[in-house]
Amino acid sequence: MNKLSACSSMACGISLQPKMVLASLRVRKQGNGRCTNVPRNVNLEKLQNNYLFPEISKRELQHLEKYPNAKVISLGIGDTTEPIPEQISLSMANYARALSTADGYRGYGAEQGNQALRKAIAETFYKDVAIKDTEVFVSDGSQCDISRLQLLLGSKVTIAVQDPSFPGYIDSSVIIGQAGDFQDKTGKYQNIEYMQLGPQNNFFPDLTVTPRTDIIFFCSPNNPTGHAATRKQLQQLVEFARDNGSIIIFDSAYAAYISDDSPKSIFEIPGAKEVAIEISSFSKFAGFTGVRLGWTVVPEELLFSGGFPVIHDFNRIVCTCFNGASNIAQAGGLACLSPEGFQAICAVIDYYKENAKILVDTFASLGLEVYGGVNAPYVWVHFPGSKSWNIFAEILEKTHIITVPGSGFGPGGGEYIRISAFGKRKHIIEASWRLEKLFSKGKPLFNCLK
Repeated sequence: MNKLSACSSMACGISLQPKMVLASLRVRKQGNGRCTNVPRNVNLEKLQNNYLFPEISKRELQHLEKYPNAKVISLGIGDTTEPIPEQISLSMANYARALSTADGYRGYGAEQGNQALRKAIAETFYKDVAIKDTEVFVSDGSQCDISRLQLLLGSKVTIAVQDPSFPGYIDSSVIIGQAGDFQDKTGKYQNIEYMQLGPQNNFFPDLTVTPRTDIIFFCSPNNPTGHAATRKQLQQLVEFARDNGSIIIFDSAYAAYISDDSPKSIFEIPGAKEVAIEISSFSKFAGFTGVRLGWTVVPEELLFSGGFPVIHDFNRIVCTCFNGASNIAQAGGLACLSPEGFQAICAVIDYYKENAKILVDTFASLGLEVYGGVNAPYVWVHFPGSKSWNIFAEILEKTHIITVPGSGFGPGGGEYIRISAFGKRKHIIEASWRLEKLFSKGKPLFNCLK
């Protein structure tokens, strides 16, 4: 029998009949005020624990309380560390300064984004695939656009996600009402199709056994595995979506890190405009994690089942739920896409890629199976037979290094940890030295190491 909340039904004036109310009463009262008659959103009650990255930050703070003098190295949350190139930050500073003048002041901009920036994005990233600037919607970041796309799609669609994958896809699906209950035994939500990724299938799902869903969330290069889907793999994905009448939500936030001939956009694949939406970001591409700027591409060819263009409904969502990205941030975005700005950003990307190589070499030298780190700023390390939160805890306790447990990205990550290459070079080298020193003592840190 479930225990009731500290607020009784009489004290709160709530009938015990509705299921939503019964569900809310299972959670012990946490606030100090008087209960209202408004039940909690039942979908939010389905979410498991805290969102992954705030939970990592909380554990880091707890570790610092325990070891106040520890020099913690954070290779966990994928936050950029290198300064934004001066010509880009200067463009934002100049725009902000101009706001204090009569001639330079600007108020609201277009909800869809600055027309010059939309054009620059289309010409820089999509020139060879003929994406129009009117199909580009500038935003305050791809994660925000994921939630806006969920509003567009509604609660009745079925979805598939890569396993492992960025937790925002699943959590937003739960909140909007697409998911069923969480299953403790499997670590999965009902009504969500988890497409397993791993070295056994080259980190690409077996589409021959994947059930049809309305929506397919797909990230390439993948966060957290670092795998960039090959052209052949993406051709299979587009063909699968076309055969099933599905829509792909393609996350290309890490495309700038691709070093080989893997496609940087889903629209490089013929037919993708009829089945795909692409989201992307300046966050990891240009160090705009705190500036906040991204974009979404919705092709005119993409239609709902009744023939209505998806772009029209997304435009309505944007106009209703968003007042446009910061004009200051958009000025920075334009500077990023200038020839000089783009060259400066590529130099920073190369810096992070060298960090990733150092980390890959370190873990490989310790006899571990390492993936990623070539086409993405993340290194995906396998610890067979171990639980990822235990791996996270032991590395933090014995080396003062923050990582991310793989299970935070789905049950498929249960034996892995993700290491971020975003960091100062000296910290990357120091972290590598700490790991090597730990293992050289001859005392295996994990039961998978002999």
